[in-house]
Amino acid sequence: MKRLLIVIVILVIFGAVALALLSRTDRSPGVAPAIAGAPASAAAVARGEYLIKAADCVACHTVGETGKPFAGGVAFKLPFGTIYSSNITADPTYGIGAYTDDEFVRAVREGIRRDGKHLYPAFPYTSYTQLSRDDVLAIKAYLWTLPPVAQPNRPNELGFPFNQRFGMLFWKAAFHKSGRFTPDPTKSAQWNSGAYLAIALGHCGECHTPRNLGFGLEHGRELAGEEVQGWRAYNITSDPQHGIGSWSDDQILAYLASGHAPSHASAGGPMLEAVAHSLQFLNPTDATALVTYLRTVPAHEGKHPISVDAQPPAVVASNATLPSPDELVSESQGLALFAGACAGCHQWNGSGRQTPYASLQGARTVNDPSAKNVTEVILQGAKMRVGDSDVYMPAFADAYSNAEVAALANYVVAHFGGKHAGVTADDVAARRKL
Repeated sequence: MKRLLIVIVILVIFGAVALALLSRTDRSPGVAPAIAGAPASAAAVARGEYLIKAADCVACHTVGETGKPFAGGVAFKLPFGTIYSSNITADPTYGIGAYTDDEFVRAVREGIRRDGKHLYPAFPYTSYTQLSRDDVLAIKAYLWTLPPVAQPNRPNELGFPFNQRFGMLFWKAAFHKSGRFTPDPTKSAQWNSGAYLAIALGHCGECHTPRNLGFGLEHGRELAGEEVQGWRAYNITSDPQHGIGSWSDDQILAYLASGHAPSHASAGGPMLEAVAHSLQFLNPTDATALVTYLRTVPAHEGKHPISVDAQPPAVVASNATLPSPDELVSESQGLALFAGACAGCHQWNGSGRQTPYASLQGARTVNDPSAKNVTEVILQGAKMRVGDSDVYMPAFADAYSNAEVAALANYVVAHFGGKHAGVTADDVAARRKL
């Protein structure tokens, strides 16, 4: 018995040492590549304002249109419970006003709070770890100029053992690599700027990279697509069929700036928020650098490959005002619903009316057999302001039953993508709870 206890003690000691080595943090300040919208010569507050927009912090730390900016409370519904974002205003009691520079940098890059407790990776410190110290402190400088909000943080709703923050130490040992961004000397300055924007500041991989069973990013399949908060974050690798390899530079730039890429996509859900709060404000030079980097991301078909058919039979046989003759004589519930609420904007041939955002031709959303994004946008609608224009689609969650939403989603995918979706009323009911 005594010998067994000695063995256990030795194993615990070795385990603790190994864990400490695996989870050690990189304390180097790091040097960021040139960011056109936040030049090193600019004042810290001005740089921080640009950087915080590029990082889209407001989307995760502000509740909808009614919440106070950066006061937290946004729900992240995950397989193991719900996590609520923190108050990151300069309020000293409920926010982060008492944080020193070192404490703020440690929280952003290593996911460790001022009290030493570990943050959950819903906060993307796994990407922010690559930010330079100067960039992190510029963000802090800008946040400290905003009105502090005395709003308490909402407690997370996590069951055991996920509610034990010390467990994050083990998660970090397995999935978090602490370290600053290192420019690739074999690549151009433009590519390195784009890589820093995508990997570190914009943390694109946090939504678009598949995750493993431990909720860690699968770095062997960067940007190959994942599901986030019920929405598909589609494949944005260089794959020409399943990613964005066939998109022109101008189409990608248009999508970043406006949320619409002609003949390819209109943003919805979390991506719509990213465009509204972040991507549209990128300096054109920075946006071009981001495209330069995305062009080089290795092609992957992803976990949920989608083949786009821009001219399925039903669309070819339809015109702007009428569906195909075969559909006219059908008694499809989905067709009737589309005729009543959708055709006036989207049109039967998917060309869109009044606004290019209503175009459905060639859209990956309507070619996705899961119909997840189609279902979500029917339920939630879409709303964002781009420049001086408002983009809007009404929500139908209250207008339609679960069976009607399912019928409409199935029809949209069948008509505009030529694919079978098979959404059921139970599926819609489950999605209403997300």
